[in-house]
Amino acid sequence: MHEAVRIIEDEHRSIAAVLHGLIHLTRRVRDHGEKPDFVVLHAMLDYIVSFPEKLHHPKEDRYLFAAVRTRNPQAAALLDSLEAEHAFGGTLIRRLMESLVAYETFGKFDEFARAVESYADFHWAHMQREEEEVLPLAKKTLTESDWESMAKAFKENDDPLFGIKPKQEFEQLFRRVVQLAPAPIGIGPSSVA
Repeated sequence: MHEAVRIIEDEHRSIAAVLHGLIHLTRRVRDHGEKPDFVVLHAMLDYIVSFPEKLHHPKEDRYLFAAVRTRNPQAAALLDSLEAEHAFGGTLIRRLMESLVAYETFGKFDEFARAVESYADFHWAHMQREEEEVLPLAKKTLTESDWESMAKAFKENDDPLFGIKPKQEFEQLFRRVVQLAPAPIGIGPSSVA
């Protein structure tokens, strides 16, 4: 397997884990009347805003989609659609964040629950399209040089201009989510009903 594919799929798994956790916590509030843990919910949304929106999706657009578009111009409609989904995902994230604030401030749980379900469904379908349509197409059409460039780009998550290490920061944020979230999502303390 190409290293870039492994990295992309690993990143998808991390995103999916946070989405599953978000759904699980939301359903526990709805179905079991558990008290929401807003610290955990905010940490999960911070991860979703920070990692997929600021690092993962831009690299897919710039490297994976661009390489596939160059090698296979017939894939343009698919790639245009996925790039539009990246942009729309940002809109859904803003709605999700606003609905969390409305829930925390005004108790508007139903709005938040709908936003969680909507974003999770959207993002899972999006990642599935990438893995089932784009990655197989990439495997058929990209050159070894394309793969090497892409792997380098996905591995180099540091910004030399600012001296920050985004990958390390996102890993720390993910660990924070795991440490705060109760089982079965993470290792944090159990919430009480």
